[in-house]
Amino acid sequence: MNTYMASPATIERKWYVVDAEGQTLGRLASRVASVLRGKNKPTYTPFLDCGDNVIVINASKIKVTGKKLEQKIYRRHSEYVGGLKEETLRHKLANKPEDVFELAVKGMLPKGTLGRQMFKKLHVYAGAEHNQAAQQPVELKF
Repeated sequence: MNTYMASPATIERKWYVVDAEGQTLGRLASRVASVLRGKNKPTYTPFLDCGDNVIVINASKIKVTGKKLEQKIYRRHSEYVGGLKEETLRHKLANKPEDVFELAVKGMLPKGTLGRQMFKKLHVYAGAEHNQAAQQPVELKF
């Protein structure tokens, strides 16, 4: 028996659009990460980027459970002394809701060059409009 291994020439990419309105952040992020990796295809190959492009709209209307709006903290550091910046989920959703979803998906992708390549196929928009109408994306329901 032979095991099928996809090659970069045989990979077929599609465009999907996902509406995040009313969906839970973590559950939707894990499903989008699975599509970005290509795990929904029978030709999935772990060491190749065989996933599809995903457009996420209405990222500002995503919901979270529990007390995450106040207790979840995003931290970044400028690498200078005293350069730690902290921001709650509520503040981040009010200012940059795209970042919240992007960070959730990025953490679920492989680390390294393969994960960075997969992450480039994610397009997140806070509102209902997106710039990829020319690619004729298909709506993806979860």
